[in-house]
Amino acid sequence: MADGGFQSAPAPSLTGGRPVAAHDGYRDTRDRVEDYFDRTATRTWERLTSDAPVSGIRATVRAGRDRMRAVLLDQLPADLTGLRVLDAGCGTGALSVHLAERGAEVVAADISPALIDIAQRRCPAHLADRITFCAGDMLDDRLGGFDHVVAMDSLIYYDTATVAGVLDGLARRTTGSVVFTLAPRTALLMLMWRAGKLFPRADRSPVMVPQVPAQVAARLTAGMLREVERINAKFYISTALEVRPC
Repeated sequence: MADGGFQSAPAPSLTGGRPVAAHDGYRDTRDRVEDYFDRTATRTWERLTSDAPVSGIRATVRAGRDRMRAVLLDQLPADLTGLRVLDAGCGTGALSVHLAERGAEVVAADISPALIDIAQRRCPAHLADRITFCAGDMLDDRLGGFDHVVAMDSLIYYDTATVAGVLDGLARRTTGSVVFTLAPRTALLMLMWRAGKLFPRADRSPVMVPQVPAQVAARLTAGMLREVERINAKFYISTALEVRPC
């Protein structure tokens, strides 16, 4: 998606609010993710999520993410007019734009102010009044309730207990579905995960935590989990899932 000429007002900053999963494990990982994207990966992520040419490996990641975005959108109504949708961990905003094009009132939240800035610059002018960009915790209770929630690749750094807690919190605030992605526990991803754990925390980016959906489902108290589809695009491996409130 190419940048448009629209420049929105600065996104509101969510500071001091209470996240749904307010415990140290969640906060510590969230803060490392923010530091990684704001200080290390902003330019890489901006290029990856644009139309600019990228290397072969990144091209497979881009293709995989494009396919996953379509899968998640397929789980939602084609007409979202009048519905309030949270794009939890919106990144550079591509999914938010698709949701707004379907008529949704989108709350696009991301912990990284740098990514929110890119998302605002890319937002088409005719959709500006349908998307509210928020720099801060995607789980902040001040964001309110929703008809649907989408969380693409924003829960992949958390352990099983934290993921389940986050999903329970979101399900309690959502009348419809919570669609999201997790890294599946495959042999390749487990090898990568163990290799990443060898590096000191200060010297490595946040590491994806491979998950078994049944283990996440067993910890849920406010919703029922359904596995939707797995995308395997070489260097992008991810599973789409859905939780509906009980």
